[in-house]
Amino acid sequence: MSVSPERDTQLTERGNPLRDARDRRLPLIAGPSSMVMFGVTGDLAKKKLLPAIYDLANRGLLPPSFGLVGFGRRDWSHDDFAQYVRESVEAHARTPFVETTFEQLRGGLRFVTGEFDDPAAFEELTEVVGELDRTRGTGGNHAFYLSIPPSAFPQVCEQLANSGLNTPQDGSWRRVVIEKPFGHDLASARELNDVVEKVFRPEDVFRIDHYLGKETVQNLLAFRFANAMFEPIWNAHYVDHVQITMAEDIGIGSRAGYYDGIGTARDVIQNHLLQLLALTAMEEPISFDAAELRAEKEKVLAAVELPTDLAAHTARGQYVGGWQGGEQVKGYLEEEGIPAGSTTETFAAMRLDIATRRWAGVPFYLRAGKRLGRRVTEIAVVFRRAPFLPFRSTDTADLGQNAIVIRVQPDEGVTMRFGSKVPGTQMEVRDVTMDFAYGASFTEESPEAYERLILDMLLGDPPLFPRQREVELSWQILDPITAFWAEHMPPEPYRAGTWGPDSAHKMLARDGRTWRRP
Repeated sequence: MSVSPERDTQLTERGNPLRDARDRRLPLIAGPSSMVMFGVTGDLAKKKLLPAIYDLANRGLLPPSFGLVGFGRRDWSHDDFAQYVRESVEAHARTPFVETTFEQLRGGLRFVTGEFDDPAAFEELTEVVGELDRTRGTGGNHAFYLSIPPSAFPQVCEQLANSGLNTPQDGSWRRVVIEKPFGHDLASARELNDVVEKVFRPEDVFRIDHYLGKETVQNLLAFRFANAMFEPIWNAHYVDHVQITMAEDIGIGSRAGYYDGIGTARDVIQNHLLQLLALTAMEEPISFDAAELRAEKEKVLAAVELPTDLAAHTARGQYVGGWQGGEQVKGYLEEEGIPAGSTTETFAAMRLDIATRRWAGVPFYLRAGKRLGRRVTEIAVVFRRAPFLPFRSTDTADLGQNAIVIRVQPDEGVTMRFGSKVPGTQMEVRDVTMDFAYGASFTEESPEAYERLILDMLLGDPPLFPRQREVELSWQILDPITAFWAEHMPPEPYRAGTWGPDSAHKMLARDGRTWRRP
């Protein structure tokens, strides 16, 4: 059977089995398309999105006809925008700067000056998008990346609808990409979704959680389901507890305007950490098709149970000044733009349980915070102690619990901790580690998360994008905790450079456990 390249691209994008039959050595390449980026002058676009688009082009994964349209208030010409993109790429791209690659990309760069409430600017945007179809062959396929505050979504979506930019012609597509936060609670998440889905079909809405684009997070699925040695022990019979940590050694920097009033729990636990929990605890899907993968994650989130005593099994903190990395740093309330007396937390920890046969009785401990001991994100699966040890107590005095640690960042890889005999005439057992590191095992450098996610969006491949049901389930878990905190638990101070407030350590001590020191 012969299939034309155009037909192959269509079938691949629609999740046809042809995708599974293709030569895995050949990369998937986006078809004719363009992206319109709102918020293109912001930090995210400058440091992540524009470099990711260039890196995709440099790797040959974008079509030569790809177009990129910036929309913003600045009075820029197309050439001014091209210079801005070049500076961003030269400063932040992962791959080397290649003049011919940039010149090819430059041919599709356009800029539209305007405000979100200006219909004339969207009329001009419509003309620019049509011009790309005619001169670059983008085929009517256009994605709209909303790298803007959620408060601006209604205006932009209304303007896209009024100008008809959200409506594809036959044989083409229109998609929208939205960045977290997906609301600040369940009610606002639903309102936000209603705004977007009035303009775009649910299957054309791509919610970016950049953690799901990280190689190590995707490797968690391969680690669990492609290896017969792990899945049989991935349950309550063998696992004592699970710790999921996202620690940062930096403060809030210039994000005061966004961060204050939001806090760590809403900023990263509701999305990043609960997604990691779902991938760690989910049952094996019948395939990695988007619908099957999402269904298993949703089952886990729906089965999460909160502790009955939130005061004892959650912790909330706020960093104060101290020494970190050899320098003295300010406390949260001393940061520029933070109001005096702010009760926004910069550290959050909680115990969650999963009411399924696989995980009954196994607590999942989540913690995240700023100005902690070091920057690290990891998932630690800690196993029960052996039921019988034919050793004297002194033989195993230094032996801890077996653990499998999936390191998400910065040193991507997997560590296994187990007991081994110490060389010598005595029977002494001590902890040792076996380590897998991406950098040492593969010659190819891992792509940035945004590279993978932008490419998947252009291909119409949705497994790594959470849908609205996942967002709502996550808020249903978090909302009761943040409501309890607001009424009963002001944040507890902790020194910069430490591992959070005392209440976080007491939380695990009540269960007879301790936090890992990454």
